[in-house]
Amino acid sequence: MGTIVLSGAVVLVVLGFGNPLYWLAAVALLFLCVRHGRQPTAPPPTGPASAPTTYRAYRARRDQQAEWERRYRRERPLESRRQERERSR
Repeated sequence: MGTIVLSGAVVLVVLGFGNPLYWLAAVALLFLCVRHGRQPTAPPPTGPASAPTTYRAYRARRDQQAEWERRYRRERPLESRRQERERSR
């Protein structure tokens, strides 16, 4: 996307030798490119790698994770036993 904008600005500058209004358009295009161009494409990670902001958020996340793990062990006892055996090796 940046190459298209820059090549468009170069074209406007070249055309500006005949009409200075194109130079103003090129400057405006480059200004908008710099002002709004490089924005983060992906939001910051919200998975387990991101640290909670407060201790209360940490506790809530930890308790939720413990509930999920208890539910998993309750609903899949054979799988959880197999995983425990593999961990203990």
